Amino acid sequence: MIAALLRFSLIQRLMILLVTFGIAAAGFWSFKTLPIDAFPDISAPQVQVIIKANGMSPSEVEQRITFPIEMEMQGIPGQTVLRSTTKYALSVIVIDFEDSMDIYLARNLVTERLNQVWGSLPADIEGGLAPITTPLGEIFMYRIISDGSGGNGGKDYNNQELRSLQDWVIRPHLRKVDGVADVNSLGGEVRTYEVAIKPKALVKHGISVDEVEHALMESNRNAGGDRINKNDEVLLVRTVGKLDGIEDIKNVAIRTRYG
Repeated sequence: MIAALLRFSLIQRLMILLVTFGIAAAGFWSFKTLPIDAFPDISAPQVQVIIKANGMSPSEVEQRITFPIEMEMQGIPGQTVLRSTTKYALSVIVIDFEDSMDIYLARNLVTERLNQVWGSLPADIEGGLAPITTPLGEIFMYRIISDGSGGNGGKDYNNQELRSLQDWVIRPHLRKVDGVADVNSLGGEVRTYEVAIKPKALVKHGISVDEVEHALMESNRNAGGDRINKNDEVLLVRTVGKLDGIEDIKNVAIRTRYG
């Protein structure tokens, strides 16, 4: 066998040279195009659906949310694995696809199925598709600090100002970076207005907590009206009702009596 192979190689020298050159060229091309990473990601394309259902028990979440979504997700082209995790007020459905599946196509297919079943789910839930991440995706953490001195002409930032800087300045810029799936904020103090309820005052006037919440929600919105055509001009009618500060919150009417 070896003697025949050697004899063929000596006779067909040109063919052997061409084959050798072809193998070497293919190896060089593979070397130049081979993706190199310190932590190569070999995981399959994966799409996660995360639904939050405040106040629901695990069994209720399983029956009313997880099971209907799982049934709708079955049969998606290219799907290999469908699994879910149900906890208190939380449902996580994970769909794995074939390695050749484009991740954006997979997300579009899952979104279409999710939209079809969304109308049959409870009305007070929220959520959707998770960002494009993988089990081997890298997580980079950073922190924003203020030395508290305000020296060298700088400003001393408190925790609320640092959180606002992160949410409205740094986070939008980082989300524009190629390869960044999402940027989450932890810590700090989010600027909020808190309404402290006095239970005795509510009982005295016969007002429930739900009425207070409803009044605040309805008073904190802008409403669009119609258009008024006058000669060659068009006037837009718009009602401005957004709360701008503490004084506006104090003036919110909870209930009116006798007109």
